[in-house]
Amino acid sequence: QVQLVESGGGLVQTGGSLRLSCAASGRTFSPYAMGWFRQAPGKEREFVAAIRWSGSITYYVVYADSVKGRFTISKDNAKNTVYLQMNSLKPEDTAVYYCAASLGRDYHGPGYLRFDYDYDYWGQGTQVTVSS
Repeated sequence: QVQLVESGGGLVQTGGSLRLSCAASGRTFSPYAMGWFRQAPGKEREFVAAIRWSGSITYYVVYADSVKGRFTISKDNAKNTVYLQMNSLKPEDTAVYYCAASLGRDYHGPGYLRFDYDYDYWGQGTQVTVSS
């Protein structure tokens, strides 16, 4: 069984930074890709960022337009951990942030990894609150 555990959330002022971590544990785990999503109160869960890699080669990263230039997704293979560095935070970034792992099944072309149904495992979420 694969477990994903997020950490690093908290309360920060507008313009501040946070780094979220997502540690994977369980059986030998080699995901096709990892992603971050978020869900604000009263809103649907939305895509934030994803990273696709194999070994030491990162094939691509992709970001939602709303976070491009402010957020950076990265990974540490040795630690089985994916990070989301969030800079220049805004109140509209307030949400529960979830990490997710994709096994790469049911590829459907452009936009793959931007949808929650592209992912097979999910963490429990970590709250990020940005005060104005």
